[in-house]
Amino acid sequence: MTSRSSELFAAAQERIPGGVNSPVRAFRHVGAQPFFVERARGAKIWDVDGNEYIDYIGSWGPAILGHTPKVIVDAVREAAARGLSFGIPNPLEVEMANLICAWMPSIEKVRMVNSGTEATMACVRLARGFTGRDKIIKFDGCYHGHVDALLVRSGSGALTHGRPDSAGVPQAFVDLTISLPFNDADVVRKCFAQNKGQIAAIIVEPVPANAGLYFANHDFLLTLREECTKNGALLIFDEVVTGFRAARGGAQEIYGVKPDLTALGKIIGGGLPVGAFGGRSEVMDQLSPDGPVYQAGTLSGNPLAMTAGLAQLHELERIDGWKLLERLGAHFEKLTRDAIAQAQIDITFHRIGSMFCLFFASGPIVDLADAQRSNLETFSKFFRGCLKRGVYFAPSQFETGFISTAHTREDIERTGAVMRESLSVL
Repeated sequence: MTSRSSELFAAAQERIPGGVNSPVRAFRHVGAQPFFVERARGAKIWDVDGNEYIDYIGSWGPAILGHTPKVIVDAVREAAARGLSFGIPNPLEVEMANLICAWMPSIEKVRMVNSGTEATMACVRLARGFTGRDKIIKFDGCYHGHVDALLVRSGSGALTHGRPDSAGVPQAFVDLTISLPFNDADVVRKCFAQNKGQIAAIIVEPVPANAGLYFANHDFLLTLREECTKNGALLIFDEVVTGFRAARGGAQEIYGVKPDLTALGKIIGGGLPVGAFGGRSEVMDQLSPDGPVYQAGTLSGNPLAMTAGLAQLHELERIDGWKLLERLGAHFEKLTRDAIAQAQIDITFHRIGSMFCLFFASGPIVDLADAQRSNLETFSKFFRGCLKRGVYFAPSQFETGFISTAHTREDIERTGAVMRESLSVL
């Protein structure tokens, strides 16, 4: 019998390119077709055919409290009754700005946008306007949204589908973007030496989470800070994924490195589309209407997104969510490592707080080249095995998994059993 998801996917392909509105959702990397979600609550999702799954994507990160938490749903319902969008300043924008600046001390001023891509795009434009320079350094495998200048050896869906670059990006844009190996401090120093007075900024995911999940070597991020300061360039942290998830103050709190600009998204929207970017006042003051760098957005700071984000952030603080997430993450890690040990397959497990990844490759994995050693066929079999048994991981080797405060110990125990069973038949 044809499932309802199959019918919907066939219909979607008639009207939506590839049948999906974001490439990684297509499931092509795992040799399957996507299912369609009917509803979600807590750590669970249910598809249109009635199947239940424990979800470790959480809308790709924003659902840190789980799906449809009452505190957010109630707040959004109340806000919606007052108005969906004004295109006029509203008090919630000021409250969100104050909270972000208080929790991330590197941010003195912040502007709201509608996506992480918008945030990184604005950071790059602002850095160029502030420095009067054109070239940008990024790192292989780091994904900063589908910005033309940053789709050079990127991660996320571009990497999953075998296209680390994109058609439609002019060569002139690519010529201004220098992509370097992550974790190689020497090559960063050499790059500045070879491009004296030309580098506007370095943009980096302080915890790369779009080519799997791997971590900066000792002092790598500090070296980036030092080189930017020495050479008059700005350091941009893309914390769209890690902001308010890796820690209350993001990855910059964990590593103790202060960027000049930070891009945010996901968590600060509580499940609604949102982004933000902020940093030093002297840099942010270059934005219009005060400065010459133009940036605008009709729905930026809209009351629904601000309400959802504020409700989520305040609830996280109330329940000390980061401590809870670390406990859940540690338990998940123990069960995962036990399953890996029993399977006797080359798998490298990485975790930071509530973020994790299983690389189907031997370690160490510290950059994109290491991540690309992963056995994609084995990952695909593992993914399908877990899905069949009711556990939903990202349909790509090169994505990060997320735990929410709604995951129970029983959910994680069940997941551990499913991983053991799925690995045992590989």
